[in-house]
Amino acid sequence: MAIGWGKSFEDQVEEGNQRLAANEREVRLPLEARVRLQRLESLKLSRSRVLEQLERAKHNAHREVLMKGLRAIEKEIEHLSWSESRLLNYIRPQVIP
Repeated sequence: MAIGWGKSFEDQVEEGNQRLAANEREVRLPLEARVRLQRLESLKLSRSRVLEQLERAKHNAHREVLMKGLRAIEKEIEHLSWSESRLLNYIRPQVIP
């Protein structure tokens, strides 16, 4: 074992091989699906940020702008969520054992 290292080289190699094997068993999503899922996560974060701003907003004009943005975000989340559920139904049978 090398000085200053917690694991032997063989243990590190074995751990790496286990990670590779686990990754191979995962569902492989097409690029478009990954982009869509990333966009959905981004929208959810934006929604939570707008909700926090709404809690602190004091002026009606600012609240109106935030509400308009929130409605747009929620509309896109709804659209992407519907598309995501269709996508997940499509890829479930393709899980690699």
